[in-house]
Amino acid sequence: MKWIMVGIIVGSTVLADLLQSFEMKRNVVEVDDLRPGRIGRLLGEFARRGPLVLAVCFMAISFFAFMKLLSIADLSFAVPVTAASVVLETVLARLLLKETVSPMRWAGAFCVACGVALLAV
Repeated sequence: MKWIMVGIIVGSTVLADLLQSFEMKRNVVEVDDLRPGRIGRLLGEFARRGPLVLAVCFMAISFFAFMKLLSIADLSFAVPVTAASVVLETVLARLLLKETVSPMRWAGAFCVACGVALLAV
């Protein structure tokens, strides 16, 4: 059961981060006026951005799955193993978002993958 929760957490976190990054790069909305009337309109603009709303939903799924994981596994397992999202995000940022990933970042993702593999043993 705990590995199912880990899969849900990692998958939803990765999807949320990718959708958020995609949407923020696609069309930037500048926040330069924080008066109360403007904040409402700004939130309305964000609500009309489908991928951003979907990203928030995936973040909520990740959060509640993490709470469930903490109820069935130790914190010393839950926090490190969910870092697997870093590995997937690095690979998908390169493949889907066409971002440049430095060798140092690849090395970091590899180290995280090794750590997660050690937890799985």
